[in-house]
Amino acid sequence: MSTVKLTCFADEISGDLEEQLDVLAQEGLTHLEIRNVWGKNVLELNEEELVQIRKTVDERGFAVSSVASPIGKYPLAEDFAPQLEAMHRAVRAAQALGTPYIRIFSYHPPEGKDLDACREEVMSRLSQLTKIAEMHGVILILENDNKLYGSKDERCLDILQHCSSPSLRLAFDPGNFVMNDVKPVEEAYPKLSEYIDYVHVKDAKSAPHQFVPAGKGEGQIEQLFVNLRERAYTGYLSVEPHLHHYLPHASNPKRVVTAIRAVQDLLSRAELAWK
Repeated sequence: MSTVKLTCFADEISGDLEEQLDVLAQEGLTHLEIRNVWGKNVLELNEEELVQIRKTVDERGFAVSSVASPIGKYPLAEDFAPQLEAMHRAVRAAQALGTPYIRIFSYHPPEGKDLDACREEVMSRLSQLTKIAEMHGVILILENDNKLYGSKDERCLDILQHCSSPSLRLAFDPGNFVMNDVKPVEEAYPKLSEYIDYVHVKDAKSAPHQFVPAGKGEGQIEQLFVNLRERAYTGYLSVEPHLHHYLPHASNPKRVVTAIRAVQDLLSRAELAWK
């Protein structure tokens, strides 16, 4: 039986690393995403801070699953040079934290501009980022986030086929597909499954648009888990709660625990083992 690795966007618990690890350990997790720590985005952390994170994570028996960078979550009209600098910082962070994975996005097109007219610039930027990843032995995982060029399954596929590199893979996010009127398992998964190296476990409802715990929305997550089991997937499933609207009065740790337990329940139902 294949075993997936369960991880989490732990900054939704707290900005404090020790509190992040305490809550994850309580729920049996031994991996975490690094996105924000001590009030800083991961790309703003200096060498000393990265070393401290790695030391603390190692001592607590954890491993970093990815550097959850904001690269590509910027307007396409802005200068690209700072993004190249950010890419090099992301590589440095990934190497310091002991993970090959760096999360990226596919850029905000100019408002009202035809998406097809943006294609050449998007492909140019993502190809350049991919070449840097190839040079440094890291793997970019492209998230299908909202209001970006690659928010739909067809455009994700186009990007992945165009760059055609083992250093650019997909972070499949069913909740985001729901938000963009794409059926995650029926429509997106068959097209994109061969590129999936990572899964962000978010679920969502389309009316009203809202993120919800796994299994409470239209993300078809239990079926996704069955598909992953049948494919013998052994990669990461990353819990990304985003439950502020669903549980407006709960504490941040409570929201994250709710999200983790919902995922663990669906994994059990799908007979997909995790560690």
